[in-house]
Amino acid sequence: MTAVSSRRRTDRQTRLEAAFTLIELMVVLVIIGVLAALIVPSLMDRPDQARATAARQDVAAVMQGLKLYRLDNGAYPSAAQGLRALIEKPSAGKVPANWRPYLERLPADPWGNAYQYLNPGTRGEIDVFSLGADGEPGGEKANADIGSW
Repeated sequence: MTAVSSRRRTDRQTRLEAAFTLIELMVVLVIIGVLAALIVPSLMDRPDQARATAARQDVAAVMQGLKLYRLDNGAYPSAAQGLRALIEKPSAGKVPANWRPYLERLPADPWGNAYQYLNPGTRGEIDVFSLGADGEPGGEKANADIGSW
């Protein structure tokens, strides 16, 4: 064997050893697929969790406004006055003497619906709640009601 033919053989072996085989590529793709199958479902719940957290924070802010309203006026707004009594002075029912704005604006829930207000409440003295993603009472997971209880 000459030096030239031995060098060609070494170059060819080096190229073959440096390249990935089809089996190695398939093994890597299967591993990536398995990892994706394990990770993606846990990431898919994140938007629903974020919306539920935002709704809880909104409910807490509205409840704070209602508590301040009660401190200033001696009672919570009536069901007829609703949550609008926190941003504009009620003209219906008993008009509060010490009214002032308690919120800059009424937030919509993360699904675009209005927050519900009950006076008297079914789970407390008053209830403020969102009907969840489906906009219907009750439900589970993303469709569950989120409220002040």
